[in-house]
Amino acid sequence: MDRYILAVLVKNHFGVLARVASMFRRRGFNIDTLTVGETEDPEYSRITVTFTGDDKIKNQIASQLMKMPDVENVVEHKRGSSVSRELVLIKINNTPETRQDIMSVVDVFRAKVIDYAKDVMTIEITGESSKIDAFIDLVREFGIIEVCRTGIVSLERGKKNISQYDKD
Repeated sequence: MDRYILAVLVKNHFGVLARVASMFRRRGFNIDTLTVGETEDPEYSRITVTFTGDDKIKNQIASQLMKMPDVENVVEHKRGSSVSRELVLIKINNTPETRQDIMSVVDVFRAKVIDYAKDVMTIEITGESSKIDAFIDLVREFGIIEVCRTGIVSLERGKKNISQYDKD
């Protein structure tokens, strides 16, 4: 099974996200991550959805999305031809004994401490999901209190954008 990233350009209307998520549910497809936000044009929002499956599932999902009235376009973002990132906030136990080790991991991963207290540190890290997973695995021993992941956002490399693709 492969992991796919689809960028979905939708009209910025009430209920569109619910209808997209419901389409996945009705067909029994599991969403790994889902992010949504307004685009450079406030009339449109962009949904980035990641899921695991095969080419048949990916093609079926893209086809079903394109049939939805508020969906303007669906583009697959492939590794190498796109840039994908995720943002994570992670709250970790902070003790005098572990503080320096935590800071070493933060430095190596180019993360940032965004909130600091005597007994808790909140760290921000961005990057590919594999980097995020590796960071979480390393800091787990210090005692993770809470993790908040945004899900993946993705843009294609180069000048072309999602609204410039022909609808298939």
